[in-house]
Amino acid sequence: MQAEPKKSQAGTAQTASLVGQEYEVEVGPVAHGGHCIARTDEGQVLFVRHALPDERVVARVTEGEEGARFLRADAVEILTPSKDRVEAPCPYAGPGRCGGCDWQHAKPGAQRRLKGEVVAEQLRRLAGLTPEEAGWDGTVMPAEGDKLPAGQVPQWRTRVQYAVDADGNAGLRRHRSHEVEPVEHCMIAAPGVSELGVEDRDWSGMASVEAISATGSQDRMVILEPRPGARLPLVELDRPVSVMRVEEHDGGIHRVHGRAFVRERADGRTYRVGSGGFWQVHPQAADTLVKAVMQGLLPRKGDMALDLYCGVGLFAGALADRIGDQGAVLGIESGKRAVEDARHNLSGFDRVRIEQGKVETVLPRTGISEVDLIVLDPPRAGAGKRTVEHLASLRARKIAYVACDPAALARDLGYFRDGGYRVRTLRAFDLFPMTHHVECVAILEPAAKGS
Repeated sequence: MQAEPKKSQAGTAQTASLVGQEYEVEVGPVAHGGHCIARTDEGQVLFVRHALPDERVVARVTEGEEGARFLRADAVEILTPSKDRVEAPCPYAGPGRCGGCDWQHAKPGAQRRLKGEVVAEQLRRLAGLTPEEAGWDGTVMPAEGDKLPAGQVPQWRTRVQYAVDADGNAGLRRHRSHEVEPVEHCMIAAPGVSELGVEDRDWSGMASVEAISATGSQDRMVILEPRPGARLPLVELDRPVSVMRVEEHDGGIHRVHGRAFVRERADGRTYRVGSGGFWQVHPQAADTLVKAVMQGLLPRKGDMALDLYCGVGLFAGALADRIGDQGAVLGIESGKRAVEDARHNLSGFDRVRIEQGKVETVLPRTGISEVDLIVLDPPRAGAGKRTVEHLASLRARKIAYVACDPAALARDLGYFRDGGYRVRTLRAFDLFPMTHHVECVAILEPAAKGS
């Protein structure tokens, strides 16, 4: 792969910074993180944003110095465009602009192919699995309603955290920066977020404003984080809204006005989600993931099941509905408010118990030595070797692993393989259009079955 310097604005020899240096490069494959790989003539790796595989571009370095293992760069001029390239629909997308989206410049089908290539590469590199060995056909499925004509963008983001600049304008962070890109409208924001009119208001004194639009109800909420010493403004938005405040002294979230929760709907049930609590951001995500998990596990009446990192009880509720009065579900969640919500949401089930604490700490204390089914939806870092080893020892009939990070998923699948489990099926869903993020559901079973 050839690369030739175009011009240099490098720093002094003392710092050896390469920021501003430009290289003309052939762009290679996509990599995990929303960028593609290229190399300079000297062989130094460039992680290039705003590019697509097989393009020839001028890449300007945004981070890095001589001798670094890799440099970060933006494609600032497209010399030979890919057939998958489109004009970014969003006026705030592009080098040095909003960092919220990674693939505004790629056709929707190409975005999904790129995500599929990343998942496949992580499986191969970290778990030693081919897509065929993982029971996956290599496709990333769009959410229902997300297939739109060219130039249109899915309005999917039901939770948007706006940063506020020094002039009180709401905007979004630039890529890997604390700088704020003021926006008049975020194209991927759900209609319930956009209709609040957050971008039109003066938020002087605030550090951030998070806007939440619930799925399946008309509940709307804003969470305000004041700058040190600032007072809350009188919040008058374009729709009725609950108002919460992030406290400066402890980082806790406290009610100012209205309900301290929103009501979300999934799998035929309503879930209370407190301020700051986790809920899938795409309006179709909760139903899509529950369906994939339940189709993979095929719960039976009387099963004993675990729901780990259970949040407000989405999968625990789905399991309890299906295993009946003779079954039982134990959920474990570290967040205190989420546990309160989960207990409220599942109070109608006598044989559902929710414990608070870290999975790796609470699960060994339960004394459980065997279960039928396990669901785990860990944070981005994954479950980790110690937890996976414990789960493998419980001899579950089937395990459903829900993952928002393909690298963490692949690492943990390798640990499960060492513990005697194999991947039966894997499905990938594009629940974060325009970004590099992808959601996966892997169904595992003991390797002795059918091996």
